[in-house]
Amino acid sequence: MRTRIKLTTDGDSFVVRLTPSQREAMCRSLELLASRDFTDTAITLQLGVDREEIATLIEHLSGNQDASQDIRLRARDLHALHSALTAAATMFVERGGSFSEEAFYHRLGFFRENFDSLALSIVETASQATRTA
Repeated sequence: MRTRIKLTTDGDSFVVRLTPSQREAMCRSLELLASRDFTDTAITLQLGVDREEIATLIEHLSGNQDASQDIRLRARDLHALHSALTAAATMFVERGGSFSEEAFYHRLGFFRENFDSLALSIVETASQATRTA
């Protein structure tokens, strides 16, 4: 998976060019966290958005799976995506504190480093885009 994203600013929002696999990874991380038996308050603490906004964001990302797309997102949406990508790994910490790479891959279909790199790319490209804006 290519983990570097393209991001530009457009007024108060961002235009993000995402590949199908990038969108899939983002959706899977959001779906995983939304499916947990956490209270609505806990979900909002973790992602900065509620379950309804998660569902809207997943729908927004679930476009044509055969081509890259430019998707308009708010800073709040990017925060939720970054949080979901980084928090997904915490769902696979086993007793004793070890991380299960195998369980992560089987459940999400990607390696943890793909999620980590994608999350970092969100921050780096947002920083770059807002520095020049």
